Amino acid sequence: MYKIVKKRALNEAANTIEMVIEAPLVVRNARPGQFIILRLDEYGERIPLTIAGYDREKGTVTIMFQPVGQTTQMLNLMEEGDYIADFVGPLGKPTNMEGLKKVAVVGGGVGCAIAYPVAKGMHEAGIQVDMIAGFRNKDFVILEDEMRAGCTNLYITTDDGSYSEKGFTTDKLKELIESGREYDEVVAIGPAVMMKFVCAITKPYGIKTIVSLNPIMVDGTGMCGCCRVTVGGKTRFACVEGPEFDGHEVDWDELIKRNSFYIEEETEAKKHVCRLTGGIRRG
Repeated sequence: MYKIVKKRALNEAANTIEMVIEAPLVVRNARPGQFIILRLDEYGERIPLTIAGYDREKGTVTIMFQPVGQTTQMLNLMEEGDYIADFVGPLGKPTNMEGLKKVAVVGGGVGCAIAYPVAKGMHEAGIQVDMIAGFRNKDFVILEDEMRAGCTNLYITTDDGSYSEKGFTTDKLKELIESGREYDEVVAIGPAVMMKFVCAITKPYGIKTIVSLNPIMVDGTGMCGCCRVTVGGKTRFACVEGPEFDGHEVDWDELIKRNSFYIEEETEAKKHVCRLTGGIRRG
């Protein structure tokens, strides 16, 4: 059992929750870019969540999520002092930082919660990090202080211009590249459409672009095959070979289509009554 030691709402409008979980065995080997899979109880479904932070001394792992699906809504009902049944990790390959000197990290919306630990890890490793964080408007901005402390330069964009610079993350990235910033690599984390367009921006300049993919996942070991993605014309498994891949080689149209494949079933699951237990099905 894994104890929830801290819970806070990062932003009411963005509906984003931060939880700190007591998981000493997980934190022992946790690194930026990796994720965990949790299960609330013995009837629950397994869901992947990115490791948003960790404290090796305290033995805790931080996760962030939006309570939009059935399991995340149930997780949001839990409070400090409650226990989660399963919390498995770290899973996936950590972010590769070897040989990098100057990087741009691009986060979109809640994806900034995932981009932030990557930017912070690189910054702490001595890499110059320009972080571009994009939000719908001022009310949806999260983790501004944390991001500012975890990078060299922070650029915030809002779609409507209600805070900081008006425009999209891709606009700012292109502006920085054209101004003469010579990046060894660009890391993009957020909605698949955003990552797709970041890759379209960087490709003509020949800038290596890494993306963090979050396809459908079940077991986290590569055995179920649900997390398969096409990269470079080959089938890859995001849970064991990723979650980070070369964005210029990802089949974005296929990924976007697969991620929306079970929308109707996910909606139905919220009101499904299990024939075995008679209760609301949790996975």
